[in-house]
Amino acid sequence: MAELARNGAGEGIWLRAERQTAGKGRQGRAWQSPPGNLYVSTLVRTRAGEPSPATLALVAAVALEETVSTFLFPGQGRGPASASQTASLGPGLRRGEPMLKWPNDVLIDGAKLSGILLERVEGAVILGFGVNLAHHPEDLDRLATSLAAYGVTPDPQLFAETLAESFARWVSRWRDGIAPVRERWLARAHPVDTALTARLADGTSLDGLFGGLDSEGALILRLADGTSHVIHAADVFLL
Repeated sequence: MAELARNGAGEGIWLRAERQTAGKGRQGRAWQSPPGNLYVSTLVRTRAGEPSPATLALVAAVALEETVSTFLFPGQGRGPASASQTASLGPGLRRGEPMLKWPNDVLIDGAKLSGILLERVEGAVILGFGVNLAHHPEDLDRLATSLAAYGVTPDPQLFAETLAESFARWVSRWRDGIAPVRERWLARAHPVDTALTARLADGTSLDGLFGGLDSEGALILRLADGTSHVIHAADVFLL
């Protein structure tokens, strides 16, 4: 995708791989890529006057959560949970429903379902999506899951097409301002006051309570001393 971007490829192009031999996550972490999962990338051509390109992370997150919900709850969007999914995880969230964690992780019952990476190339932002549809790793230092674990195994091509449609709608809204994306992200995130730890680029960590997002989509972390810290880049984990 990077080569296509450098050669002037237009916005809206999507590439899908059946599997990857060198998949990577944040900060160069390995990303396991067995067949049956989703590995796609697309690009957005940024323009003057638009929101910060970094906020496309939120766009990607809400589009993916919307797509996941479409397959988990056909015809219902997020929909009511079944009788076996009624244990509460917080306001408006029940077991088996996808949840967003800053900036763009989709979790189900606290386990990581997907990964999204952004890269700037030649006036474009490349967005890569990896989604555990049929398989998920068992040997990570954090919980992972797949849609198959919830009885749903979408065809990767159909899932990719649905994601592309959702992403295009949300990019169009984003171009008019970040507010609707931010609102949707917050509606699908863990509740305010959820305990989080943020691992910063300098190797330090901050523990605090989720205080929402600022007007530009940065994470607000409320610290024990009563102050708030605005975070623009970090690995964030639920405590």
